[in-house]
Amino acid sequence: MERKVKYNYDFKLRCVEEVLKRNRSICLVAKENDIRTSNLSRWIAFYRKLGKEGLLPRKNQSYSVDFKQNVLDTIKNKSLSLEEACIEFNVPSDSIIIQWQKKYKEQGTLGLELKPKGRPRSMNFKRTKKKTTKPLSREEELLLEIESLRCENALLKKFNALVQAEEIKNIKRKP
Repeated sequence: MERKVKYNYDFKLRCVEEVLKRNRSICLVAKENDIRTSNLSRWIAFYRKLGKEGLLPRKNQSYSVDFKQNVLDTIKNKSLSLEEACIEFNVPSDSIIIQWQKKYKEQGTLGLELKPKGRPRSMNFKRTKKKTTKPLSREEELLLEIESLRCENALLKKFNALVQAEEIKNIKRKP
């Protein structure tokens, strides 16, 4: 499934070329195409630095802690604006750097580490490997059966706890 982009590559390229090759003003081109001048300025800067590839839509990219730290240090040491840092380090948006700054201010270097996304796993049972072609010994069969029964037992305990919680809820609601 492709990511939806607000402005496609051809549109960006046409706007940038109107400014650079036809010597039209950024404000005029932005107004004619109903876009923000800051967007057009960023497209022009990326076009100048990276060529046509700078206008291509990008996939969500995860950056290393060292890269983030380098960006923040460079901004501080060279007194770069967020836009200049985006262009120099090829980061698509200044809002990404703002998030890094905020996390760094609150948590330090630990805030820059990648966090796992999504819902955490609730049960951490190790899955058994697929069956092999060689026959299992009696001891291995018993160990597999014990593991299976433990899993089943844990599942039933969870189910019973949920049923009891539901019954308690129903009892409290009735009066």
